[in-house]
Amino acid sequence: TGVASYLSEERDAAVPVDPEGAMIVACDPLDGSSNIGVNVSVGTIFSLLPASGGELQSGRSQLAAGFFVYGPQTTLLLTVGNGTASFRMDDDGGFRLLEELVTIPQTAREFAINASNRRHWPAPITRYVDGCLAGADGPRGKDFNMRWVASLVAETWRIISRGGVFLYPSDARKGYESGRLRLVYEAAPVAMLVEQAGGRATDGAADILDIVPQTLHQRVPLVFGAVEEVAAVADEYAAG
Repeated sequence: TGVASYLSEERDAAVPVDPEGAMIVACDPLDGSSNIGVNVSVGTIFSLLPASGGELQSGRSQLAAGFFVYGPQTTLLLTVGNGTASFRMDDDGGFRLLEELVTIPQTAREFAINASNRRHWPAPITRYVDGCLAGADGPRGKDFNMRWVASLVAETWRIISRGGVFLYPSDARKGYESGRLRLVYEAAPVAMLVEQAGGRATDGAADILDIVPQTLHQRVPLVFGAVEEVAAVADEYAAG
């Protein structure tokens, strides 16, 4: 099969497949599942890793990453380390190339965060969001719109297409102290796609792709999008 083992967000441990396989497949089989009942886009996130590196590798080791979005259209965002490409599924079930080298716009004025958790946020996130909400009269000197879909694949597709920044920080709630998204199955694949599209992905300060997971289900904060906006968040973290 070529696949040595299968890692899933829905399984506690790796599933052995072929001892001679050259790759490990990591997958979030149904991202955004809470949205199914309200007909909002959901998807499947995947990552390919070299089997020789074992199950706990940094995102820099990924051979490929991508995700499918199941919505009004079935679409695919894919990178093999040489740029990020977008595809749409046609009526015959095949995928048609939409854009060979997708580039994140660097000038968009949108940010995505669940503002209902504001009281739990760390100070750097609160300051960054307050700066955005202050608009043209605030420190950023421009107006922003806020988005939140609660589907990582939908948020990522929008940001890669239109620019802006996504924030899912750690916060003070029990179980959220280290963030909520899984490094192996969600953050690392998205980070590879974003970097290959000219953006940046961090945990607020450090690049996601440089983090070596300590467990298969390790959680991390995630901030990604246009370089300028991710840098603005990092500046707030540096300020303490």
